[in-house]
Amino acid sequence: MPELPEVEVVRAGLAPAVTGARVAAVEVRDPRALKRHLPTSGDDGLGGHGVTLSAAAGAARSADFERRVTGVRLGAPERRGKFMWIPTSGITADGAPLALLAHLGMSGQLLLRAHGAADDRHVRIRMWIEHPQHGELRVDFADQRLFGSLALDALKPIGDGPGLVPAQAAHIARDPLDPAFDDTGFVAALRNRVTGVKKLLLDQTLISGVGNIYADEALWRARVHPETPGVAVGPRKAVELLAVLRAVFAQALSEGGTSFDAQYVNVNGQAGYFAHSLNAYGRTGEPCARCGTLIRRLPFGGRSSHFCPRCQRRR
Repeated sequence: MPELPEVEVVRAGLAPAVTGARVAAVEVRDPRALKRHLPTSGDDGLGGHGVTLSAAAGAARSADFERRVTGVRLGAPERRGKFMWIPTSGITADGAPLALLAHLGMSGQLLLRAHGAADDRHVRIRMWIEHPQHGELRVDFADQRLFGSLALDALKPIGDGPGLVPAQAAHIARDPLDPAFDDTGFVAALRNRVTGVKKLLLDQTLISGVGNIYADEALWRARVHPETPGVAVGPRKAVELLAVLRAVFAQALSEGGTSFDAQYVNVNGQAGYFAHSLNAYGRTGEPCARCGTLIRRLPFGGRSSHFCPRCQRRR
């Protein structure tokens, strides 16, 4: 699943083309890509995250999305963790501002194309936009596995600092690249829990944007075993781990994110190359770049941790 660096690469790529643009037209080709979209009428018989749509319900949801997005003006894309949204000129019935919320899921892609460009595979939703400087463009939401989605969602203030966040992302903590991220609060929360530190890094209510890839890399660089309880992480080591995580994110951003296949690409369809810089994730059975010990894989909760048993001894 795309993590913070991948979503940030997409956000930064979209920003010049969509900020200030007007949506001229919208086509929903597959209503399953709207599973998080809440129609204004609320009469399609589903909650906000319904996956199975009847033909009538899918048509109603598609028509609602097309009607409400067509004609809106788009603002500068924003992101929190793995969620990204584009503020719009639209408002809810009670006057709250609306945003176009995007979650890439496992294989979602937001692609910028010229109007007459050939179709990409697995396009689920298409928007034609008009930008005052860049002219007419096309934004395609493609998703092979259909775990991602687009939705219109109300922006709301939350209690962890300035800014507005889509209602569906309000439970997500700030990410470590956010200027308002609370370092002291994160370190205290991490060191107050008996849960393993890898699971804590994956807890999006504690720190957002971190997934398996970057958690493994940060723990390897900080020499911390993934099952080390949070309470066993010293204050200096917790501060170091946060700094290392930011450094991993910064390197991944500079290298365009991590692509293992064609499912993650940037807005121009290009893959990132941070996979070549990985030291732990996906390196099972290969020698550790630091000490030469073979990297091990440790399954947990349907996932896996990759670590060096020598460099990352559990203490």
